[in-house]
Amino acid sequence: MVNRNYERNVFNNNRSLGKQTGVVLIVALVFLIALTAVAAALMQNSTTDMKMSGASEEKVVATQEAISASDEVIFRQVNADVGNNRFASPVVRFQDDDFRNVTGSLGITNTGNDTTANIDIANNELELEPDCPHSRSASSAQVFTCNVIRVQVVRKYGRKNTNEVEVNTGVAQQLLR
Repeated sequence: MVNRNYERNVFNNNRSLGKQTGVVLIVALVFLIALTAVAAALMQNSTTDMKMSGASEEKVVATQEAISASDEVIFRQVNADVGNNRFASPVVRFQDDDFRNVTGSLGITNTGNDTTANIDIANNELELEPDCPHSRSASSAQVFTCNVIRVQVVRKYGRKNTNEVEVNTGVAQQLLR
């Protein structure tokens, strides 16, 4: 009896296989196309994320290099020989563009020749000696004046050096009248 029921079920299943029209195959292909589209979109998104993170890292590195170049300019000017310290020069000398350009002093941080550095008087268009900002040395007779010197470093970065990072550093130089 068991054997007979088994034969009947196998016979009925074989008959139903002949009636299938390919609906399952079409549904499977539609799902396959949808999953392929989702996978392609996710891969495109991940490559865009990698490019963006690489560009962000490159900007951070360029900013740190510009800050280091600014530190190098200040170090070299403070430790320069007598007569070569541009921080201690008269205000009148800052009118000359060749005097303000200190890119040549960047021996360590300008390895790719993509960094420029300039020194300029920040608060002094009239070439006067203004009062010092927030000085600890009190002087009611205005014995102390200051030149605020701006060290400006511009660092180019990017695939074709098309982007720039600019770092401005202020140095207050105290003067006696």
